[in-house]
Amino acid sequence: MFDYDSELARYHERLWEAVDIRPGDRVLDLGCGTGQTTRDAARAASPGTALGIDVSGPMLARARQQAETEGLRNVNFVQADAQTHTFPPEHFSLGISRFGTMFFSDPIAAFANIGRALRPGARFVQLVWQAADRQEWHAAIRAALSPGHTSSTSAGAAVDPFTLADPDVVVGHLTAAGFTAVDVVDVHEPVYYGPDADRASAAVLQLWMAKDLVTDLDPASAKRALDRLCATLDAHDTGNGVWFDSRAWLVIARRR
Repeated sequence: MFDYDSELARYHERLWEAVDIRPGDRVLDLGCGTGQTTRDAARAASPGTALGIDVSGPMLARARQQAETEGLRNVNFVQADAQTHTFPPEHFSLGISRFGTMFFSDPIAAFANIGRALRPGARFVQLVWQAADRQEWHAAIRAALSPGHTSSTSAGAAVDPFTLADPDVVVGHLTAAGFTAVDVVDVHEPVYYGPDADRASAAVLQLWMAKDLVTDLDPASAKRALDRLCATLDAHDTGNGVWFDSRAWLVIARRR
């Protein structure tokens, strides 16, 4: 399983600066993955609670295991699609998401459903990726595994992480879904893929984008692609890990 927590460590810090969780908060974490943000929210909100929701069963299994290991009793996880899940109405005092809201089939419906779960005036703080051409990690991996491929996303990819890359679109979606005072802030941080090129290569090949690019290659072409990937990762080895440049939007809104 790809280690998104390590990849997004710098962004996690930036999100945490913005969420301002208070004791007693009821926090809803959208697209929580393996639950780092949910567990941190539970600790900060105690004696309040935190609920993480995600569609991935394996990720949630790890999230629950880690919460048990850490002795957290005020955290829960649910496997469901936040676009359609029935949340208790006006229950949560804060909504958060670390790159977990870009994959809804109907973003306005999803944000409206999330909004109904938040109390009036509650804040919704999320990180989303900026455009593909502002992501060095995306361009470099694609160039290595599929040189000459110009599409912004993988051919046949089931998901597109850049659906909320346009700030005007984000503001429009949230406003239509019942949010107000939408603020979109530029965030510029590197992402981490491993301590060295070999381990970074193993990590990258777990990503949907990398899998999609090499799936149909013959053995010789696949070997050349992997050699290019290793060379690219080696070139980004800083001596303190393999890092790529990236940019995101920090989006803050309030439920009407």
